[in-house]
Amino acid sequence: SYIFIYEAISIFSFTCKTFKSNMADYQGYIILFMAWLVSTIVVRAILSKKQNKTNRPPSPLALPIIGHLHLLAPIPHQALHKLSTRHGPIMHLLLGSVPCVVASTPEAAKEFLKTHENSFSNRPQSFAVDYLTYGSQDFSFAPYGPYWKFMKKICMSELLGGHTLSQLLPVRRQETLRFLRLMLQRGKAAEAIDVGRELLRLSNNIVSRMIMSQTCSEDDSEAEEVRKLVQDTVHLTGKFNVSDFIWFLRKWDLQGFGKGLKEIRDRFDAIMERAIKKHEEERKKRREEGLSLIHISEPTRPLYIS
Repeated sequence: SYIFIYEAISIFSFTCKTFKSNMADYQGYIILFMAWLVSTIVVRAILSKKQNKTNRPPSPLALPIIGHLHLLAPIPHQALHKLSTRHGPIMHLLLGSVPCVVASTPEAAKEFLKTHENSFSNRPQSFAVDYLTYGSQDFSFAPYGPYWKFMKKICMSELLGGHTLSQLLPVRRQETLRFLRLMLQRGKAAEAIDVGRELLRLSNNIVSRMIMSQTCSEDDSEAEEVRKLVQDTVHLTGKFNVSDFIWFLRKWDLQGFGKGLKEIRDRFDAIMERAIKKHEEERKKRREEGLSLIHISEPTRPLYIS
C-alpha cells in the first residue's frame, strides 16, 4: 500500500510539473494575445474619438467593448424610453461595436422611415438570419439594391399582382368557408376550439394552396412539423447573439448557435425538397387542374420563392 501511495504521489507531482511547464510555454502567447487585444481596443477608441462627432445625435457614456448594452436591461424598450427623456428624441447608441440611432417620437420616425427612407432601408445583419437564408438571399432580408428591387418586382407581378389575386379568389373563398364550417360544427357540438390555432391554419392553408396547390393541413404530422420549424426558427433568431455585437467575436460561436441553425436549415430544405418533388410528380401524372402560382409562372420563366 505504501508503494501504491508513493507511486500516486510521484504521478501527481509529475503531472503538476508538466502542467507548469506547458503553462510556461504558452504564457508568452497569452501575453502577446492580451497585448494585441488591449492595444487594438485602445487604438479603435482613439480613432473613434478623433472622428467628427458634430453631426452625431447626443449619446450616453459608453463602456469599452460593450458600448451601451448595459443600459438596455432588463426591458429594452422601457430602457430606451428612459434614455430618450434624458438625451432627446434622437440619440446615438453603441450596441457593442454596432452603431445605432434611436428615434423616439413620430416626427423623428417619419424622418427615417419616409423622408430619408433610402438611406435606412437595409435590415441589420444577423448571423442567424444570414445563415438560414444563405447569405440574406431572400426577399425579406436582402440588402436594398438591384437584387432586392428584382425580387420585389417578381413578388408584385407574380405573387401579389391584381390579376393573380383575382384568379386565386376562389382558393381564398374555399378555405374561408372551410374555416367557418368547422367553427359552426364545433359550436353545434358544444366543443372547445382554439380560435387562434385555427386562424393560423387558415392563413397557412391559403398561402400553401396559392403556392403549391395543396393545404398544409392535409397531413397533420407535416403541418405540425412546419409549425415546430417556425417556432424553432423564431426562437433562435430572436435570441441575443453576442457575436452580432462584439466585433472580435464575430467568427466565434460562443453560444453554440451553429449546430441548432444547421439543423433548422436542413429541416427547412427537406420540407421544400419534398414539396418540389411532389409537385413535379403530380405534374407528370395529370394536366393542370387548378390554379397555382408555380403553374402561372412556368410558361414564361421559373419562379424561385424563398
